[in-house]
Amino acid sequence: MPSDVVNLRDKLDRFSGLWSPRVVAEMNDYQFKLAKIRGEFVWHDHRDTDEVFLVIAGEMSIEFRDGVTHLSEGEMCVVPRGTEHKPYAENECHVLLVEPRGVVNTGEAGGALQAENDVWV
Repeated sequence: MPSDVVNLRDKLDRFSGLWSPRVVAEMNDYQFKLAKIRGEFVWHDHRDTDEVFLVIAGEMSIEFRDGVTHLSEGEMCVVPRGTEHKPYAENECHVLLVEPRGVVNTGEAGGALQAENDVWV
């Protein structure tokens, strides 16, 4: 029997913080995290893993050292491991992230936008 259904809109309604991913499910060693983003994030990378951004609502961009990728609702992007990137959104955007358990949102960059890890909603 499959596990409970996860309603993404309901989960998004349960938190308001920006740049603070919340875990909504796990599969093997991977976590599915919801995040609300607005403004600019920090330049960072994840040396050991790829990272998936799937836009649920709104629009966002991911700046890379050699260009920019724009994402709209229903679109996704896989950022390859070790690739420096800086997400941003002019207006609030809701994103589903898929990454291994334990990945820190700012990589090794740290700083004020580093969120507490493994927080469930």
